[in-house]
Amino acid sequence: MTSKEIIEYMESLRNEEQRVNLMRFFKTQRPSDYGFGDQFLGIKNPQTHEVVKFSKDLPVEEVPTLLTSKWHEVRLCGFLILVDRFERLAKKRLEHDGKAVLGRDNIIKMYLEHAEFANNWDLVDLSVQKIIGSWLLLPTTLGSADGKADYNFDYKIELLDSLADSPCLWKQRMSIVCTSMPTRHGDPSWCLRYAEKHLTHPHDLMHKAVGWMLREVGEKVGYDLVRDFIMRHINDIPRTTLRYAIEKLGTDERQYWLNLPRK
Repeated sequence: MTSKEIIEYMESLRNEEQRVNLMRFFKTQRPSDYGFGDQFLGIKNPQTHEVVKFSKDLPVEEVPTLLTSKWHEVRLCGFLILVDRFERLAKKRLEHDGKAVLGRDNIIKMYLEHAEFANNWDLVDLSVQKIIGSWLLLPTTLGSADGKADYNFDYKIELLDSLADSPCLWKQRMSIVCTSMPTRHGDPSWCLRYAEKHLTHPHDLMHKAVGWMLREVGEKVGYDLVRDFIMRHINDIPRTTLRYAIEKLGTDERQYWLNLPRK
């Protein structure tokens, strides 16, 4: 399939009733809505995943045509194709393989070049963990002065800082949501860094994302880290962030944190 054929096929799946529901759900109708102006075909995610399965031979050079589509679901398809390609190149046996490293790095560059088109929370959340999040754990040539593959953590921090400091809400969300992958592998430092960086963010979508990632730290690494983070920031942590972070704790402890006096 070519990118043109993929778009034509997905357009043929258009469902008007579902389209209206999705546009309402993803806040697209008012100028103040975070998804204002986005356009949907009304395709459910399982249908989009089926398209991805049949797109394994699509030349990677054609993916940007999908990423820049006016249709939300087509853009999602493009990002999921990148996820699929990245995961195939990130298998354990290919971790240090030279061609695989370069292939992963090219996907990272393509993803970042089109990050602004991941312009809603689902597009970010369904792609960034498995692309940038996985890349944080892998060797890369990006940021290397001699072109040799290494883990280049300073460069990765610099890259995530640039996303976190961007004026774009979706790039900011990328910088925190991608940290779930290192957390799942026992490294909570990425999450704690960007949770602190975004703690006073004004948008509710970021409050939810930060709380969600802190909850991941609790579940995958240990809740003492979360308790310490909350205690240190109790005067600044948004209520929504706090609720998400402590959601899996017992009732009594949740009430303790929610009722803890603030200055």
